[in-house]
Amino acid sequence: MYPERPAGIAFGGDYNPEQWPREVLEEDAALMREAGVNLVSLGVFSWALMEPAEGRFTFGWLDEILDRLHAAGVAVALATPTAAPPAWFVARHPDVLPVTREGTRIGFGGRQSACSSAPAFREATARLVRALAGHYRDHPAVAMWHVHNEYGAPLGECYCEHSVAAWREWLRRTYREVPALNDAWGAAFWGQTYTDWSEIDAPRANHTVVNPAQRLDYARFSDGEHRAHYALQRDILRELTPGVPVTTNFAGTVNCKSTDLWRWGREVDVVANDHYLRAERPDNHIDLAMSADLARSVAGGAPWMLMEHSAGAVNWQPRNLAKRPGEMRRNSLAHVARGSDSVLFFQFRASRFGAEKFHSGLVPHAGTGSEQWREVVRLGADLRRLAGVRGSRVRAEVALVWDWESYWALELDWRPSVDLAFRERMDAFYEALWREHVTVDFVHPSADISGYRVVVAPSSYLLTEASAKNLHRYVESGGNLFVSYFSGIVDEHDTIHPGAHPGALRELLGLSIEEFHPLREHETVTLTGGDGDHAGTARVWSERVRPAGALAVREFTSGPDAGHPALTRHDLGAGTAWYLATAPVTGLRDLLAQVLDHAGVSRPRGLPDTLELVRRGGHVFLINHGDEPVTVEGVTGVSVLDGVRHDGPVTVASGAVTVVADTPQP
Repeated sequence: MYPERPAGIAFGGDYNPEQWPREVLEEDAALMREAGVNLVSLGVFSWALMEPAEGRFTFGWLDEILDRLHAAGVAVALATPTAAPPAWFVARHPDVLPVTREGTRIGFGGRQSACSSAPAFREATARLVRALAGHYRDHPAVAMWHVHNEYGAPLGECYCEHSVAAWREWLRRTYREVPALNDAWGAAFWGQTYTDWSEIDAPRANHTVVNPAQRLDYARFSDGEHRAHYALQRDILRELTPGVPVTTNFAGTVNCKSTDLWRWGREVDVVANDHYLRAERPDNHIDLAMSADLARSVAGGAPWMLMEHSAGAVNWQPRNLAKRPGEMRRNSLAHVARGSDSVLFFQFRASRFGAEKFHSGLVPHAGTGSEQWREVVRLGADLRRLAGVRGSRVRAEVALVWDWESYWALELDWRPSVDLAFRERMDAFYEALWREHVTVDFVHPSADISGYRVVVAPSSYLLTEASAKNLHRYVESGGNLFVSYFSGIVDEHDTIHPGAHPGALRELLGLSIEEFHPLREHETVTLTGGDGDHAGTARVWSERVRPAGALAVREFTSGPDAGHPALTRHDLGAGTAWYLATAPVTGLRDLLAQVLDHAGVSRPRGLPDTLELVRRGGHVFLINHGDEPVTVEGVTGVSVLDGVRHDGPVTVASGAVTVVADTPQP
């Protein structure tokens, strides 16, 4: 259920009027009209003003703001401010403050500073949300509800007494009997067998490694407690304001490790994502594209909302680099290209005080005479011209397997190498596909993947039997699967699949692995090419692959596995499964191109990898991240942003964006 208002692409962001005097607020309404702002999030951190004492609600100040915004034609995503409990509440209920894994109870003054399992916090949440929804249930400015803020960041897991009590209840519901839990956790190891639920504590910090199956379950439990706190609010809002969409903003699909967004996506009416550039990464626009593609995938391919990004610099990275001229526009339109129906920022006006006073805003400290403000106004005009994009979809022929539970399990302690990292492989494969100008979806390994020509599994360390069978059916039915090393190793309890590695994928890949050979830091190995010649180097990993039906496509020519397969191909049924046993320093794109060609995946040829090309509905987005103009052939239609007609080649200036309403060729 996507918000009906505003029409077209939503433009605006977080608005925090409580930080400013009345004369500034009056100016804000005029500036919003000038820029074309049509949606703001309001009240995200305003609990202390809404409820200055227990049970005493003061909404008059907020009434005035909503009335002013409505008069200015600005719709509101009204927030429940539960991410910032007030001082009076914490003083009365100090037990709501979270406890770290090391046993330290955090202090007051940050955000996300209450345990989602704490009964007092849940009771106060329900009281506040019921009062807020009851008061504003008929206000014409309210277009949607924005619950809490960035669940899981920075508070992922809590180890307080309330969490432990809820954890034991979660275990009872999950395993029903203590012996079943002992079996799932392999509790016989190191003498950890339990005889009663009361003996089970949270997996606190220890002087050695704690049971990885217990830690994996605690990650599941903790994420579920945050979802329960969200659902408590959502259900009240649906009861009192039926028909008004409810969501929460994800703390960056690719960056918030603690939230399983496949599960969260089923709980929200519309997927809303925050994204902030890793400023020092030269090609950070690729990370942006990855985040947007993952948000769209969590939404099931439906349009989603960019709830926050930055107009300029952020304030929390080691070095907070300002965006270059035109970069904000490219960032914003790249999100739209990949399925967002909104371009929202944190925040409308840069703060003068507090922890985020050096974070940029649409209205910067330099004011409206700045180049940044002129870019904001131009962006607003661009988005009005792109209104016809709203509601359309992005189609992909290639999918990447992404599973948060595998992410959690892979990065627990005592794996074969410290260089095994979920994002490292995901980023490497996504980047190679992005540079090959392939638009991708992300999928859970148990999802219906039958519609994709190619499915890539870069980091599927944890893979259930059911998911492995799903991949097997996909290949047998004609799909093309590309798997990277250390996949299919354990089940949902972090228990090794029976037999030789990769247990869950052994038959599908037509091979077994006799031994892992992680490489030393900075050590590399060499590989043969498709013609038997030297084809570059690889790092991190090598392993002894024993084909059992698979054919060696490339081999190691140095290192512990010299003379043994590095890349294999296994034809199975109507499809093909490929396996890569190392991490190429260069050449991953070439290997993927071989698989894409084998599968008949269409994509632009001959374009520089600084040019981003995405098709959304009947529009072609051409985004030039490079320093030189790029000419793209075969694009016919009208440029939405400037009205120019194109019949074949389109030249995109350096740093520019062109969006063409595509006219299909006869």
